[in-house]
Amino acid sequence: MLVARSNPHFFSLFLSAIACAPVWLFAQEASRAPGGETTRWEHEVPVIHSGEWNGPRLTDGQPDVQGFWSNTIANHNNWTDPQGGEPGDTRSRPRKHRAPSRVIDPPDGQVPFQPWARALQQEFAAHLYNPVKPQYIEPLARCAPGGVPKSFIWHGYEIRQYPGYVLFLFDSGTRIIHLDGKPHLPANIKLWNADSRGHWEGNTLVVDVTSNNAKARFGRSGEFASENVHITERFIFSEDGERYNYVATFTDPTVYTRPWTAIIPARRRGVGEPPDGWHFSGELANAPGQPPFFEHYERICVENNGAFGQVAAPAQHASSSGARP
Repeated sequence: MLVARSNPHFFSLFLSAIACAPVWLFAQEASRAPGGETTRWEHEVPVIHSGEWNGPRLTDGQPDVQGFWSNTIANHNNWTDPQGGEPGDTRSRPRKHRAPSRVIDPPDGQVPFQPWARALQQEFAAHLYNPVKPQYIEPLARCAPGGVPKSFIWHGYEIRQYPGYVLFLFDSGTRIIHLDGKPHLPANIKLWNADSRGHWEGNTLVVDVTSNNAKARFGRSGEFASENVHITERFIFSEDGERYNYVATFTDPTVYTRPWTAIIPARRRGVGEPPDGWHFSGELANAPGQPPFFEHYERICVENNGAFGQVAAPAQHASSSGARP
């Protein structure tokens, strides 16, 4: 069973499918990434049901999901039309041939913004390459962390696990999920990657997210939350540990008219498929007596350096740049 935004009963069907559907079916197509490299985009979202975990475990009992991962749909160019390109892009495939919105509830696939917030989101999108005000500049162009949830759709990442913790190593910062029962940080402390307290329910990592400074946007299309946002995340791993779905519900009465839910599908990246520099970044490395492995080097980012800061660069330079914020 596949996620299909055209289905009016999509969200209820999706929730039912989590409990009882087969693991997944999917479709792929070779696509050109901005730097010219080829990747395999999938156009449909797999359904992975919550249930028992029968795979390997770590010494503290956690399901072992360590490794390198990347999303399977698209990068951060467009939040609700993942394969539609960044704002103003006219080169995309027809909508019916593209992946569905990451927003799975409400059924129309749109973030349920309050009117003022929708106007601001559209303003952000319209000024992506014409930042006549400081607030229009995409935060990643200033070397800021990608934040929650954008970090899951940009350049891939590594998951490491330690007793009582899950650690995400993103291209633009790190995020720690505490599993040891510690209380949340005081409400007056706000972080780029928020404050995360989680626990495992079988194959599903359930995370309560607060203290988000909300300075990062969700994508180049300008979607955002406020620092009042509360996020409930479910990382639902497949039986073989090769895929997972990130399913997150966002509640923010100061910005949205109702809570809404998004999904980001991800898959494990193996050393047999080299990084492409855009959808998954990293370098193959080896050590004496060990098989090859990925190494995530520290990201080098200089504000307004053209490649990462192209919003302040001439349009002709920006369109030819392979690396993007």
